[in-house]
Order: sequence, then C-alpha cells, then structure tokens
Amino acid sequence: MSLLPADYIGHEDAWIEWRRALGGERMHHGWILSGRKGVGKSAFALAAARELVAEDGVPQPTGEHPDVIYLSHPPKNDGEAKKAAEGKPYERARNIKIDQVRKLQQRLNTRPTVGSRRAVIIDPADDMEPSAANALLKTLEEPPQGTFVILVAHRIGRLLPTIRSRCRILNFPRVSDADMEAVLAREAPQATGEMRAAAIAAASGSPGAAIDFVELDLGKIHTLMQQIADNGDPDFGLRGRLAAAMGARPSREKQLAAIELARAVVAARMNSVAQAEIPELVKTHSALVRLSAQAPTANFDPGLLIMEVGTLLTGLAASHSAA
Repeated sequence: MSLLPADYIGHEDAWIEWRRALGGERMHHGWILSGRKGVGKSAFALAAARELVAEDGVPQPTGEHPDVIYLSHPPKNDGEAKKAAEGKPYERARNIKIDQVRKLQQRLNTRPTVGSRRAVIIDPADDMEPSAANALLKTLEEPPQGTFVILVAHRIGRLLPTIRSRCRILNFPRVSDADMEAVLAREAPQATGEMRAAAIAAASGSPGAAIDFVELDLGKIHTLMQQIADNGDPDFGLRGRLAAAMGARPSREKQLAAIELARAVVAARMNSVAQAEIPELVKTHSALVRLSAQAPTANFDPGLLIMEVGTLLTGLAASHSAA
C-alpha cells in the first residue's frame, strides 16, 4: 500500500504499526495517537481513518467522508457558530463539551453510511471536559459494531487512566533537526536561514511549533527569553520589552505558543548546565507546564501572563550565578 500525501516526516513507524493492525484478524477498537503538538498526529488520524473505513469494491467519496467523524473544539458561542456556518474565521471554545459526545453517541446508534466501518476522531482528546471524557468511556467500554475511536493526545497523561487502558497507543517521536529544516524550507520558504535555525532550536522536534514560530513572528520573543534566562532581569526592563513584543492584544494562539517557547528555552539548557542548576530548571519547567495547562481555560491578562513567564525564567539566571 502506497503512502498517502498526508504522511509527514517521522510517521513511518506509526504507519507500519497501524497497517499491521489493519491487516490483522481483529482491529483494536480504540487508539491513542500520542506525541508533541505539531508533529502531524491530526493529519495521520484523518488519513488513517479513511484507510480504516475503505472497503474493496465500495466507491469512496473524495471529499469529506460520512463515516469519518471528526470532533474538536466547537465555536465559543452562538455568534461564533454563525461565523463558522458562514465560512468565516471564528473563535473556538476551550474544551470539547459533553453535549458533543452525547450527540456523537446518538449518531453511533445508526449504521455507517458507505460501508461497514466508521471512525471517530477526537482532537485533542486531552481537551475534553471531565464529564465528556467520562461519557466517552462508555463508548470505549462497549463500542457499537464497526465503530473505531482515534484519540489525538498532546499530553497523554491528562487522559483518564481508564481511557488509556482501553486503547492501543501509537507514539509520535520528535522530528530530527535535518527533517525539520526540510519541512520549514517547504512550508515557510519566507523564513531566513537564521530564522529557521532559531525556529528549529525552539520547537524541540515539532514541525508545527517551528512553523508557528515563523508565522507568529516569535523570533524577538525567543531572543528576549534567552537573555532573561542568561542574565536575569533586575530592573524589569527585559520583561517590559517581552510584553511589548507580544503586543497589546495577542491571540490566544500566540500566548500559548509563547509558553511553549519558554518551555523549549528551559529544556534546551538541560544538557549544558552544572548539576547544581538542574533543580531550578526542573522547577521552572514544571511551573511552565502548569501554566500551559491552565492557559487554555483561564482568563489570564495577556500582559500579566507573559510577565509571569519572564519572571519564571529569571530564576534560571540566579541559579546559574549561584552555581
């Protein structure tokens, strides 16, 4: 079977495992695609789902497939839903809701439209409300005939243990720097060599994060974060410049990308510091992980959020001086 256009660099092992299972006697009904955000799990899920529902001798639609159900963040409110219906850009809710899962379960009471199989993709599954996750568990425990569930997870640890235990896991590792260079050359040709190098260093093996780095113009923010981590910021001047670089009304996407960028700055120092500095690095990284988990659902002031990120990074400079 030839690879599909949606195949991304670094998916070779995942495709081998998926297709081995697909060709086996009994395909597992639940799958988790686990890995960093931006490594192409969503594209893999959509392509894999189409392979799953395809049957020999049964013509398959070229556009959206009625037997591939994709569940993600809904519009934030009725006004945003109207924009979505009109094909306009719209703001999404922060979580996948229980009402979405219940509507999905009602739909699963019917037979597939084209063939005998149906695939459900929930992306990202780690953004489900607790009630939605509990409701989905019932489907995983007793899946309807011919129904298969694919969960895309950026942080698998946020999924319920009972959901993880009922699914087979496909891991998507970080992409090598050489392959990241090839991706950026194709997807972001406008980026200079220096910008591509900075994006690759900051993205920690995630092509999607590297592309965001270029498209969201995070180069200046990355430089300031590194300066704060190296030298501290006793007069708050660098943190003020960091807030200015973020802008007065940054998008939520840019805010989340900035937190991920700070995590990358911390992670990049892990292998080149004195032993005495490691506890502070771990402490700072853990705080950024918590902030990253809270940011999608909390109404943080953007200026205060980026100042908090900068303050966390100042601790690295202090621990370096002490070491």
